Amino acid sequence: SDPLVPVSQTPKGKLPQKKLVATAAAGYSSYGNQIGIATGIVDEIYHPGYRAKHMEVGAVIGAAPAANVRREKPVPSDVVILIGGRTGRDGCGGATGSSKAHSLASLESCGAEVQKGNAPEERKIQRLFRNPEASRLIKRCNDFGAGGVSVAVGELAEGLDINLDAIPKKYEGLDGTELAISESQERMAVVVAKDYVNRFMELASSENLEATVIAEVTESPRLTMNWNGKKIVDISREFLDSNGAGKHIDISPLPPLSFVKPIPADFETGICDLISDLNVCSKRGLSERFDSTIGAGSVLMPFGGKYQKTPIQAMVHKIPVEHGNTSTCSLMSYGFNPYISEKSPYHGAYLAVVESVSKLIATGAAFENIYLSFQEYFEKPLRDGKRWGKPLSALLGAFSAQMDLGIAAIGGKDSMSGSFEDLDVPPTLISFAVTTENADNIISPEFKAANHKVCLLNPVSDNDGLPDPKSLIENFRTVTDFIRSGKACAVYTPAYGGVAEGIFKMCIGNGFGFTFNEGLSFDNIFGYRYGSFILELTDGNTIGTELGHTTDSLFIVRDKASISLESLLKIYEEKLESVYPCTIITEEKYNVPFAFERSGPVIRPRTSFARPKALIPVFPGTNCEYDTAKALEKAGAEAEIAVIKNLTKNDISQSVAYFAERLKNSQMVIIPGGFSGGDEPDGSAKFITSFFRSSAVRDALEKLLYSRDGLMLGICNGFQALIKLGLVPYGHIIDTDESFPTLSFNTIGRHQSKLVRTRISSNLSPWLLNTKVGEIYTVPVSHGEGRFLSSAELVKKLGENGQIATQYVDLCGNLTQDIMYNPNGSICAVEGITSPDGRIFGKMGHSERIGRGLYKNVGGLYDMKLFESAVEYYR
Repeated sequence: SDPLVPVSQTPKGKLPQKKLVATAAAGYSSYGNQIGIATGIVDEIYHPGYRAKHMEVGAVIGAAPAANVRREKPVPSDVVILIGGRTGRDGCGGATGSSKAHSLASLESCGAEVQKGNAPEERKIQRLFRNPEASRLIKRCNDFGAGGVSVAVGELAEGLDINLDAIPKKYEGLDGTELAISESQERMAVVVAKDYVNRFMELASSENLEATVIAEVTESPRLTMNWNGKKIVDISREFLDSNGAGKHIDISPLPPLSFVKPIPADFETGICDLISDLNVCSKRGLSERFDSTIGAGSVLMPFGGKYQKTPIQAMVHKIPVEHGNTSTCSLMSYGFNPYISEKSPYHGAYLAVVESVSKLIATGAAFENIYLSFQEYFEKPLRDGKRWGKPLSALLGAFSAQMDLGIAAIGGKDSMSGSFEDLDVPPTLISFAVTTENADNIISPEFKAANHKVCLLNPVSDNDGLPDPKSLIENFRTVTDFIRSGKACAVYTPAYGGVAEGIFKMCIGNGFGFTFNEGLSFDNIFGYRYGSFILELTDGNTIGTELGHTTDSLFIVRDKASISLESLLKIYEEKLESVYPCTIITEEKYNVPFAFERSGPVIRPRTSFARPKALIPVFPGTNCEYDTAKALEKAGAEAEIAVIKNLTKNDISQSVAYFAERLKNSQMVIIPGGFSGGDEPDGSAKFITSFFRSSAVRDALEKLLYSRDGLMLGICNGFQALIKLGLVPYGHIIDTDESFPTLSFNTIGRHQSKLVRTRISSNLSPWLLNTKVGEIYTVPVSHGEGRFLSSAELVKKLGENGQIATQYVDLCGNLTQDIMYNPNGSICAVEGITSPDGRIFGKMGHSERIGRGLYKNVGGLYDMKLFESAVEYYR
């Protein structure tokens, strides 16, 4: 619901909406960022009905090599292994809690239903499951969701004997019921043949994961659980498979109401009101909290154009492959309009499907092989046939759309708990559409050039307000043909805000204006146009209805009305600024553009290597190791990933000894990005710095750097570690004090994920062999603590020594404190610094997130040949 509503208008028993949305966003962005999942779209759907229950809906796409997947029926003597986090009381009753209406008493009675996440543990499970050997040992697997052990283990085989005493616990005092039903997160149950248990446990241990045998598959088709020497559950599989007693109710769906959108009487007022609508206005301040580039596979950034303003309509990421390159990418989009669904759940669901599919087509996907997933959210139906009629109508609408288009829903999730006291959510069925495509076929929605004709392709509509399926599918294929043939260079499918929203958002990415043709009705401009497409055409092509043309004027013009993009952007971006800040005022101070030119040849090691080895430590919370290793291998280096284990004191000692030994045979060490130990409490990289300060690692590193002329690199979290160790700017691990430079929280007060431009300010470092002073590179950033702080005197000295390697610049190449270009507010716009000889380099930007076909909607030079330079240094 509207987060701008005064706190005084908050319903009794509820948190203020502004507090709710802000803290929720901080929570789920933190988790997603830590586990290393790239987030392509973050949006919010607003409706007064969600004042009852705050709705958060999300989806991710997973991919696994088919060769790694086994689907086999467990046999007696197979065992069930629990891997990952320990069990606590959090999440007891979580599934039922999410599916029941709430009242003023819920806060006192439902607190334990909330599950506590453990993102670093989830990352470890990801790593284990990416190991082909581990995956191929698993016959069946369940994650721990609703029902805890009862369901996660209970579903794996027909006969199971579960030992609840074996389950690792967060703390003592849990009874048998709590152990059986707790939904504590970051746990997996896997079925493994008895002969391979020890090997699987070894593989789990290598990833710093706890693994425990908790059950055995039995011949008898019964589910039994034992606790404290007693059998406390003994249920036949036949009873479990019965799904309980059947229930019946007579349903009376209400007839649909008109959902025609109100059309403004005045163009200027209409477009200003539209772009300030909560369902249209900018959500950039929310979206930038989420890491959009991790994995080095983001084909489209969440916001495109040189100004990074035009939101994408479908998220597109390459399928993650550990080695080599692929052009295959996954696409996902969503569709839903609560204001249609509240009038007619049937039409709302049908058009949700149309919208989600149309967004994929507009992004360059072909219509074939599109699938759907539905997430549904309704009021508590009770025994009221009219309330039951809403989900029935919505499901019938979604089913009709599937049958008409010939596409299937392959998954989904529902909740019938959208009631709080006497408040109900609107009927909600959100359609997610997914497919795969070649990255070369992907297109982005921002206008590409001035003086291009822009047309609207509409499907034929029936008398019921829905597009004719045959016409719609024909248009899908026409749009695909226009994209593949190069006739269309930008495509947008109108959604909530119609053509007017589409034209405005297509303009702002690259700063082009637009002039509408005369005679277009306000209904054409502002009305719903689901299933239609706005196409920016090249070379005089035309199709459908001509809307107008793009201009250099930075105005949107219709007849005599002319509205500047600048004024519209101000309205658009300031609407939620007080909730999700993105345009804070910064003070321009001490912006010195350093330009240090190395005199003489770059330093060289005494020993050369055709394929130098890089050692990459993975600490709990590290999540950029795969991207870093892949970039190194592509450059010609050999990358070794070393998992640092800390489950026990002995694990830590062994990790220290192992890492120190591996340093002896390495030429460089790279600390990748992530969230060391979750970065809590009190800031980043504490565990990393403690590890490197151990005498064995410290001595081995000193020899690598100064006896064998080695290299060291720290990116993001790794840069934070280098700073706290003193390795940059001083070159050695030393005790730091308050006079030392540091990295602090971003001035905007939140995580920042975007693309920024950095200028090469020094060529002192061997890491920058392939760059020239003054060159500008675009680089992804994703951090919450990247603000470089130091005295002006020290900055000046570092600049004169050539130790300030890179600085943030704006579109004109000038140093700046503007938050759009300097994402953290670093003094002197510092992005990266080096040790005195340049061989140790620390930087915030993720220069490892590079690859063919990435970031197609934001131009720039991305590859500064960082890793190629390191390899060249040794040859």
